[in-house]
Amino acid sequence: CSQVKAFVVQDIPLYHNLVMKHIPGADPELVLLNHYFEELDRIPLSDMTRSEINALLGKLGFYKKEQSDDEVPEEFRFSPAKDSPFSDEPPFKSAVASEPKEPEHTDL
Repeated sequence: CSQVKAFVVQDIPLYHNLVMKHIPGADPELVLLNHYFEELDRIPLSDMTRSEINALLGKLGFYKKEQSDDEVPEEFRFSPAKDSPFSDEPPFKSAVASEPKEPEHTDL
């Protein structure tokens, strides 16, 4: 359990798109979500070493920064997800700003 704790304290801040949620009394597990925050898989971490957890995250495609305040390269912005449904859209695009609505016409 101290291996998992070391991972949580020292490694999680370096990973892009990896969020820690502490649930008192629950065994530590990695919950993988898709772009729509739907659960894809749960992987128990209790019996894994810190290096095993880091290797797993590398295999899954998570981007790990050298320092917590380093920039994430553009190509890793959506990692670990592949083929992002948002990849063709500029960030922070607002449908309201880009597509002004026509006033509705009604026959009264």
